[in-house]
Amino acid sequence: MASWIIQMTVMMLSVFSSQAKRDKELYCSACKAVVDELNYSVSQVDPKKTINVGGFRLNPDGTMKDKKVPLARSETHLSELLEGVCESMGDYAVHVDPDTRVKQFLRFAPRSSGATGDFPDFKNFQFDGPEASNALKFACESVVEELEDEIISLFSQDVEHVHQELCSRVSGYCTDSHHSNQEL
Repeated sequence: MASWIIQMTVMMLSVFSSQAKRDKELYCSACKAVVDELNYSVSQVDPKKTINVGGFRLNPDGTMKDKKVPLARSETHLSELLEGVCESMGDYAVHVDPDTRVKQFLRFAPRSSGATGDFPDFKNFQFDGPEASNALKFACESVVEELEDEIISLFSQDVEHVHQELCSRVSGYCTDSHHSNQEL
């Protein structure tokens, strides 16, 4: 009995100590990147597309009750988007703000192939190789795993300022004022 209590105590301490060692800038950037990528993916869906939701049981009178909702913000579509959202973390690199010297991961790769005006000023980016993008991808996967229900809820309700709501209030990843007020 005593050994079980000791094992549980050690396990709980390891969980809490791993939570404390997280790099706030990395996880804040990962959270913002998730929101940014999902916003973009949702905006690319035709607003006229709908999906049937609800039960597929027959009512006693022989009718079926279902409801059509916009596909872009449906829980099913958002779940599918979340499965692949972290694959685009290779398009992000560390950006150092020239005025404040604040470091955060920002997207450097343009989304559309034909637009030349989408290229950022690369002189403030630090390209640290695959290690940095792997760290961001791991942080992204952690954020998605921990906050999946909250992410889906916020996007399906079309909440304004999802960056602030999810990354500051819900998760606490972006606690500094320069993180919470800035969007990607």
